[in-house]
Amino acid sequence: MRLGIDFGTTRTVVAVCDRGNYPVLSFHAEGGDAIDGFPSVVAATSGATSHELRFGLDALAVAEDPDWHLLRSFKRVLGEPGGPDRLIEIGGVRVRVHTLLVGFLEALREAIYERSNLPKAKKKDKELRAVVATPAHAHGTQRFLTLDAFRRAGFEVVATLNEPSAAGFEYTHAHGGTVTSRREHVVVYDLGGGTFDASLVRVTDLKHDAVITAGDARLGGDDFDEVLVELVLKQARLAPDARERARLLDQCRDAKERLNPNSKRVGIDLGERTVWVTTADYYAACAPLVERTIEAMLPVMHRAQESERSESDTLAEIAGIYVVGGASALPIVGRMLRERFGRRVHRSAYPAAATAVGLAIAADEESGFELTDRFSRTFGVFREASAGSDVAFDVIFDRETALPARDQTVVQERRYRVAHDLGHFRFVECSGVDRAGAPEGDLSLFADVRFPFVEGLQRLLERENVDLAAHRVQRLPALGDTIRERYELDAHGLVRLSLKDEQTGFERAFDLRR
Repeated sequence: MRLGIDFGTTRTVVAVCDRGNYPVLSFHAEGGDAIDGFPSVVAATSGATSHELRFGLDALAVAEDPDWHLLRSFKRVLGEPGGPDRLIEIGGVRVRVHTLLVGFLEALREAIYERSNLPKAKKKDKELRAVVATPAHAHGTQRFLTLDAFRRAGFEVVATLNEPSAAGFEYTHAHGGTVTSRREHVVVYDLGGGTFDASLVRVTDLKHDAVITAGDARLGGDDFDEVLVELVLKQARLAPDARERARLLDQCRDAKERLNPNSKRVGIDLGERTVWVTTADYYAACAPLVERTIEAMLPVMHRAQESERSESDTLAEIAGIYVVGGASALPIVGRMLRERFGRRVHRSAYPAAATAVGLAIAADEESGFELTDRFSRTFGVFREASAGSDVAFDVIFDRETALPARDQTVVQERRYRVAHDLGHFRFVECSGVDRAGAPEGDLSLFADVRFPFVEGLQRLLERENVDLAAHRVQRLPALGDTIRERYELDAHGLVRLSLKDEQTGFERAFDLRR
């Protein structure tokens, strides 16, 4: 069975390949109600000697139980430093990020078979081949965690795509007639629960090329929920505790998702009374967030421009601006985009499911769709410069590096003679580089690697577990051996490094992640 799975901040959406159709699964909650998507929620409770975790539908079922504590939007945690061993605390229970993610995806796998509207004929197929998505600006560790957790949970991951690139598939599948030889570019505006991404996708027949991606990794529907919470609290003059605030946040999220263009106000039941907030006040408070998304997508719009063309001329060359993502359903989003970009703004009929459908199209070997995706971030290393008196940043893969096809790699190699006895490589991921070549934007230390450049240290490292961080780097009296650096970028956007002393043959390999 082939699936497209959009692991989202609020909910995880699953679409199925079914003879050229891509239906989205619904899941059966307690009481028999069908809901779109599997809730991205975990609940924890602890006893004297052990703790218990529940995920998705089972987590929501104990939301009001005081013995249980809920964690929503845990996908956002994957974008923070700490790696797979980072501990998350849920009501006093400490859980590894990797353990939590594997447990959630195992629950999703079980729910697909036992608690969804998956056709009975397909339930006999126990092999789940999936194309999954990650945010376009997800760093290497987040990509690795997602890929590894899916595999450990029993999914065969056929490919990983950037979320807006997948939505581009869904656009041309549903609106292919808008793409012509004169209008072959689509801008995907993807506002999800935790992140915002925008991509420029060039479409030629069934071939898609994700030309450039921009966005904001810390902006999503959760932030619009918080705006409504603050308006309610200000009007009600309340200062709730953590559990009461979490309950209010759930109410505000539900109320926000029920808004439509004709809504005049939104009511939040506080038990003793209902607080009413006008949509005019709410939209005015949300406007700066929408403006942030527009600012974040400007690099994509600028890339679509040809030299000396105005923005209006550029829009004439774009087939459409396609608005997807669960949070994009908020009426103020479409309104502000149309005010800025005019009639070429198209909102998906199923904004929360567009990415999952696009992933299912990618999983369908009969669809004929092809995609060249991009690395979408800049990866490089700080090196010594000016004979060791300065430090320079060296870009290895930039944000526009095309990702290779499955089972292939993009390779970069460097060779040089060393001036020190030990190499200290400080790898960094960032949004891009400035005109001087320095990293800028969303900057994070990615990996810290040490490699011995002299035979004595190499032999010592082979004999025993030596902490190279404790070794004081010394300058050599003359240039030493030739070192080869080899970087391999795979189809999932993961980087592998091998370092080799070409004189002694000493070599080490590293899977680079934060």
